[in-house]
Amino acid sequence: MNIYMTDEGTLLNEDQLKLVESILVYTAKEEDIESNSELSVTFVTNDEIQQINREWRGKDQATDVISFAMDELGEDEIDFQLLEDEPVVLGDLIISVERCREQAAEYGNHFERELGFLAVHGFLHLLGYDHIEKADEEIMTKRQEEILHHFELYRGKL
Repeated sequence: MNIYMTDEGTLLNEDQLKLVESILVYTAKEEDIESNSELSVTFVTNDEIQQINREWRGKDQATDVISFAMDELGEDEIDFQLLEDEPVVLGDLIISVERCREQAAEYGNHFERELGFLAVHGFLHLLGYDHIEKADEEIMTKRQEEILHHFELYRGKL
């Protein structure tokens, strides 16, 4: 899987970027995602994610992660078939590093654990997981924890 990461504000260090990439690659493998798939991940500030959230979701507030799946058709959009060698574009993840730091402190988690959580959480949304219904939330939560435990990223581990 090809992952295109953008951190223009240099909000993360190299080890943190590598951790996110490793988690996403591992998750893709565990979820049997096609190897020619593509994903973009952008790390932003609270102000930037609030602007995106306002523009695209009609919510004028900062949030932790936003997922934009490419395979979800909007109104009046046409479904098309990929050519044989074309990559499968899964979508875009946008993660607020500031909100990640705030939540890590709030929940008593290590920053890397919260960062990993947001990456996995957003990626699973791109893959169709959701948490609106209680049963779906339990499935998604279990899957997130399994992935994070593989990287020894546990809740409350400061």
